[in-house]
Amino acid sequence: MKKTVIRVINRFMYALGAVFILIAIWQLVVMFGGFNPALLPPPVYVFQTLIDMTLTGELFVHVRISLYRFFVGYSLAVIAGLMAGLIVGQVSFLSKLVDPLTQLLRPIAPVAWMPFIVLLFGIGDMPAIMVIFIAAFYPVLLSTISASKKIDKSYLRVAKTFEIKQPQVFFKIIVPAIFPSIANGMHLALGTAWVFLVAGEMMGVRSGLGFLIMDARNNMQSEVLLATICVIALLGLILDKIVTFFEVRINRHWGIQK
Repeated sequence: MKKTVIRVINRFMYALGAVFILIAIWQLVVMFGGFNPALLPPPVYVFQTLIDMTLTGELFVHVRISLYRFFVGYSLAVIAGLMAGLIVGQVSFLSKLVDPLTQLLRPIAPVAWMPFIVLLFGIGDMPAIMVIFIAAFYPVLLSTISASKKIDKSYLRVAKTFEIKQPQVFFKIIVPAIFPSIANGMHLALGTAWVFLVAGEMMGVRSGLGFLIMDARNNMQSEVLLATICVIALLGLILDKIVTFFEVRINRHWGIQK
């Protein structure tokens, strides 16, 4: 327990040190780079803007809306990607059919579908949710398919020998065996989905962090723009740590050490 606390404190101190270095570089660029403060405001202006947005409650409104869209889109993508990946990975003819379709559609940027999404779902939360879904779906799907194909067949033979039936085989053998690969896909999907959340909110909505960036750009409010970028970065880091926390807990539950 003591070693764990020390390790957490060390990681926090390293992260804090990295943030201070970044802020120092930012301040030096502003001081000696000859930039107009209206275009590149110093850190103190941005932090003051961040405090003002927090006190007025404006920031919380947009953060809440963005997190709602993200969790809905990401959760649906993880569920759909896992289910489809497990099925496709275990059925060879489906794998041969799905693989070329996936490789054909995956390189298309999710925002490229935005005009069709808006036509189908209208203006509101759904376009952003669908962009997040598309961005997160393929990493989860591909990692699950790949892991399902590589599962050690001896596990399944042992289950057959001891007459272990479904769904116990699925939940007690297959999923634990491929979970590390699935977790990697979920991490990748998290980062991709968070990036495209901002892109999805830049079009067709009047709320969210992406909208704040577009509104600040249109009104030449660079301090609001940079404050929103800082919030996006911090939330992305927190979300990644949350996924890592649950991954570690599940690994320990199944006896997988990382």
